[in-house]
Amino acid sequence: MRREQTGPANFARDPDAFETFYRRHVDAVTRFLARREADPHLVADLTAEVFLAVLDSAHTYRPARGSEIAWLYGVARNTVPAQRRRTARESRAAGRIAGRRLLDADDILRLEERIDAESPGRLALEAMADLPNGDRALLELVAVDGLSPAEAAAALGIRQGTARVRLHRARRRIQRVPGVTEPIGGTK
Repeated sequence: MRREQTGPANFARDPDAFETFYRRHVDAVTRFLARREADPHLVADLTAEVFLAVLDSAHTYRPARGSEIAWLYGVARNTVPAQRRRTARESRAAGRIAGRRLLDADDILRLEERIDAESPGRLALEAMADLPNGDRALLELVAVDGLSPAEAAAALGIRQGTARVRLHRARRRIQRVPGVTEPIGGTK
């Protein structure tokens, strides 16, 4: 069996398959998270959490519903708000730095460079902040994260027709935002 054909469902039986999957997608997941968070420690922690969640939920991946990256972005979209809720609880109880691992200077520099490179994506996300949640989530995945509307629909667990309607509505609304002169992103 070729490793490129080994899907997430095989991770429990084949750690090498997971390593190959991780290496293939870690940069995309890190970029996804760097567009949403500006703290390099948090981006590193969330990246690790996404891949831990992948190990736990690998059996839920269905290739017919979308690509691996669309599925990963769905996992990451759930990881970010879960982390925010957890941080809020920890902040109230023990302060903001509880549980963070220390990064060396090279790790921080690399993550700061990644975060800087993703600043246009963060600006686009800020421009979308006032959109309804469903419209914003879809537009983020298509315009900022580069998924096709079909892949974004799969990541959000909605029908493709619903995705097309939301995407059209979101693009129309975002054009009215001051400073946005044309729709963000395009259809794949």
